[in-house]
Amino acid sequence: MKILALLGSTRKNGNSQYLTETILEGTDHTIVSLADKQINAIMDERHSEAGFSKVEDDYEEVLDLLLTHDVLIFSTPLYWYGMSGPMKNFFDRWSQYLRDEKLNLKEELTKKKAYVVVTGGSSAKVKALPLIQQFSYIFEFVNMEFVDYVIGTGVKPGEVKDDRFALEKAKQWREEFQAYVAK
Repeated sequence: MKILALLGSTRKNGNSQYLTETILEGTDHTIVSLADKQINAIMDERHSEAGFSKVEDDYEEVLDLLLTHDVLIFSTPLYWYGMSGPMKNFFDRWSQYLRDEKLNLKEELTKKKAYVVVTGGSSAKVKALPLIQQFSYIFEFVNMEFVDYVIGTGVKPGEVKDDRFALEKAKQWREEFQAYVAK
């Protein structure tokens, strides 16, 4: 089992990254910071006769990684009650690649297991629930299994270390992942 974590934060060493790294500690994995990649916004050409224009950026590199991993962790801070801009651009580009018959992305995504990590400030465990629902709808659309999510509380870097519930859930996921890898 191969694990890929996609970090959506634009802040290095923030709460989302900390919680994700806590989950993956001691487990073979790959982490990609979407903010470190050039992922351009997509021009919506779904209904044009020519279809989508090729975009020159790092998206296909990240997509190739996604396709070669079994477990996908989508990790984002709660930005204005939604996912971060880099994470949103990443998902928006699925519109382009879901139409690529050579890639067969939708079928490939059905083979993946999705986990979501969200961190945010005041009342994050309630205010992030619509974002969890958004992820759920995305995964449902592509028939990808949505296994679980964790919402951590923290604004300033490191504050999530005080969220016992999130850290306990991170430990549970880590144990599950380590058990999968041991098989």
